[in-house]
Amino acid sequence: MALHAALDGIDLVVFDKDGTLIDFQAMWGGWVRSLAENLELETGRPLTGPLFDLLGVDHETGLVRSHGLLAATPMARIREHLVTRLSVLLGNAFDAEAAVDAVWEAPDPIALARPIGDLGALLGALRAAGRRIAVATSDDRDPTTRTLAALGISELVDGIVCADDGEPVKPAPQAVLRLCRELGVEPGRAAVVGDSVADLAMGRAALAGRVIGVLTGVGDRAALEPLADLVLGSVQELATA
Repeated sequence: MALHAALDGIDLVVFDKDGTLIDFQAMWGGWVRSLAENLELETGRPLTGPLFDLLGVDHETGLVRSHGLLAATPMARIREHLVTRLSVLLGNAFDAEAAVDAVWEAPDPIALARPIGDLGALLGALRAAGRRIAVATSDDRDPTTRTLAALGISELVDGIVCADDGEPVKPAPQAVLRLCRELGVEPGRAAVVGDSVADLAMGRAALAGRVIGVLTGVGDRAALEPLADLVLGSVQELATA
């Protein structure tokens, strides 16, 4: 599909957040390493390797793998998986829960959010062309709304569905279908834009009219192309679509 036709027939663009609108590694890379280091201090055990394996983080580069747990998993589930794994490593579920309680802290959504280009200009251009804007994210609602506000784009976003809103999480289609229903747009006239396999699979499952991958997050071209109508370098290319 040619770029100029990417949004033909599209009335709603549903964006993923981390890795699509903001830099994934800046938000999550340091958090993973800090979490591992703090757990090691708390337990006196070497946990960085097992934790990186659990979350799907490359040991050498610290980059998040496209099919890893961190790529598209809500924070509550990441915490559950962490406690379960730590229970095995420590041999005691009570100690594991206590250690995670002592160090658990979500990334700062304001200090760490680095936008992928000029999001205000991009979303403004899409709205000027008559399209509505939504966000479907695996992050929770509080950090999501705070991030959008800090980036100055809250007023440009017509709808949000987050991990703690009660819908089945990606790659299930419910987030997209809910946004379409709330905004009065048929799924076939919606585009889903994301950086992970889970984002694109969500779009396919929702029968979205367009599924677009971007290379600014956890997914590479080889992983995204089988599910995408189009793979772009970043969301900024949609400004001219």
